[in-house]
Amino acid sequence: MRDRPRRPKVTVTYRLPPPVEARMRDLFDAVLRDDDRPLTRAELARAAADTDVLVPTVADAIDGALIAGAGERLGLIANFGVGTNHIDLAAARARGIPVSNTPGVLTDDTADTTMALILWTPRRFSDGERAIREHAWAGWSPSAMLGHRVTGKALGIVGMGRIGRAVAARAGGFGVKVHYHNRHRLPEAAEAGAIFHADLDAMLGAVDILSLNCPLTPATHHLIDARRLRLLPPHAYIVNTARGPLIDEAALADALEAGTIAGAGLDVFEAEPRIEPRLARLPNVVLLPHMGSATFEGRRAMGEKVIANIRAWADGHRPPDQVLEGWA
Repeated sequence: MRDRPRRPKVTVTYRLPPPVEARMRDLFDAVLRDDDRPLTRAELARAAADTDVLVPTVADAIDGALIAGAGERLGLIANFGVGTNHIDLAAARARGIPVSNTPGVLTDDTADTTMALILWTPRRFSDGERAIREHAWAGWSPSAMLGHRVTGKALGIVGMGRIGRAVAARAGGFGVKVHYHNRHRLPEAAEAGAIFHADLDAMLGAVDILSLNCPLTPATHHLIDARRLRLLPPHAYIVNTARGPLIDEAALADALEAGTIAGAGLDVFEAEPRIEPRLARLPNVVLLPHMGSATFEGRRAMGEKVIANIRAWADGHRPPDQVLEGWA
């Protein structure tokens, strides 16, 4: 086992909330950022080559080559975020470098954003706000800005983990009937009346709104592709606050342009910060800049999780939020 310094050098790739940075300065030999410019590949490699703990985000590609080239002192990758699809876990495991994340603190924020998009997109609130800002509103009329109510509709949730269940609880307050697809059926008490579908394809034809709340894995990459988009009813809306590559963006743009689905509310994208150009031009798409968890409370809680993981590792213990996938 490599030596673990009591006051490790901790290198952070993006600016963090000031209270979190202050705590890191107190506890660690912290290397912090003074701006939010993304690190270049070379800068990221240099950071990994001379630190005890690397604190990346979802915007950093911590791939096998970068991990293989990291310095011998690198002992922990303490991710600032829940998802770890941007980190090569197998490469980290091969070098004996544990990876931790920040689960459980973003559930409510992300579920709130999901519910906002579920409400916002069918009601065409973006169109209404744009009309006001562009001085294009001519006044109220019975036929203007007509959208669709959410009450009474069927919501399909893909992924009934913490966030999926929180979305279901919120949707129930709006009189929405919840359907869900998950790797495993929940216990009946946890379903709270939701209808389980073992077959995702079968569920798609039964819902009016589809919400993606599952992790990104090789099995879920482009989970919603051109074929599955055709299974949705033409009046259906799709909402994604999980990970962009769950949807084939080009196929989604094709479906929206053809009118084979009614609209989309997206907080995440396949190649952030770039998006499929057609999505930005379509009026039936609500676009958010990956802000589903962007609350002061959530970011600070994430930082406290990162700090707790680093302190446990420095004390010789397994980080409480170590990602155990692939570990014995």
